[in-house]
Amino acid sequence: MSAADFAAANLSRATGAGLDPHEYLRVTGELPDLDRWGEAFMRAARGHLARAGRAATAISAGEHFRVAARWFHFATLGPNPERALAAAEADTAMGRALDLLEPVARRVEGPDFAGWLRGPADAAATTVVVPGLDSSKEEFHNVIDALLRRGMAVFAMDGPGQGMLAATTTVRADYHRVLGQVIDALGAEHVGLVGLSLGGYYVVESAAREPRVAAAVTVSGPFRLHWDGLPPLVRDLLVQRAGGEEAARRFAGQVDLSALARRIACPLLVVDGGQDVIPGVTNGEPLARLARHGQYLHVPHGDHLLGNARPDWLAAAADWISAALRERVECGARAGDVPAAVAPSSW
Repeated sequence: MSAADFAAANLSRATGAGLDPHEYLRVTGELPDLDRWGEAFMRAARGHLARAGRAATAISAGEHFRVAARWFHFATLGPNPERALAAAEADTAMGRALDLLEPVARRVEGPDFAGWLRGPADAAATTVVVPGLDSSKEEFHNVIDALLRRGMAVFAMDGPGQGMLAATTTVRADYHRVLGQVIDALGAEHVGLVGLSLGGYYVVESAAREPRVAAAVTVSGPFRLHWDGLPPLVRDLLVQRAGGEEAARRFAGQVDLSALARRIACPLLVVDGGQDVIPGVTNGEPLARLARHGQYLHVPHGDHLLGNARPDWLAAAADWISAALRERVECGARAGDVPAAVAPSSW
């Protein structure tokens, strides 16, 4: 794939994550070939680190650190011999941003995860944002900000094979065990979950097996993977994150929610884009239909992760999980209670 094609394919993802579209087009437009992707994106990130160092105020410095974290993360998405360094730099830059912009943010780590807990200390509800196969806790700022604005505490995390942990761990299909560690570390009685791309599978698998999950949203999450149908780029990435082809094939075979869907007791919102057509991936409509409390939001023009259609789903999904968690709190989390979250009238 050419640099121009790869950049175009990732444009809505980049802008959805908060990268300035003009800067993105300028950086990618200067690429002589795709092999220089990582180098160019890390150079852009370091430009923002330099701006942070020259900033006149802590707010400006913090904003530049946050943008640098995004550029470092996107440096991991294409060819990059320094991918592990870029992921570590993304984590460091985000930490420096939060020190300046949100000093109450707290680092929380465990054996299989690391991330940042943001929002009010007395928040009535906590939502965990789970990234996908090649995404990380530095990517989904728009989702996190939407949840924070609704008064929730938000934990943005990297798990096995993700973000800063990708260099030392591999993906695992029993992600509910990781989220169990997260919930223990947060000291929460229950949490909401938002999962994006493969993180959508992780969230649903966890909702089926972890009783402390009170509500869940999956965005562009797979219902089932078919190894032989996956595009070469996706197979190669999965081989890399799983630690070999045999492990990748085994992992892909486990990504199948047909048996788990009916076990989900909590409210579930499934968000799909009509233009999200990846060979070998079954989208989430069957999941919403099979889950006992499933709802489906289909955006016909949305692509993968719906970065090109944020007004059509982001506010609605944030309102939905906020309402579901609020109802869970108001009914005292009594055993057997299932909040009946109502779909917004704008759907």
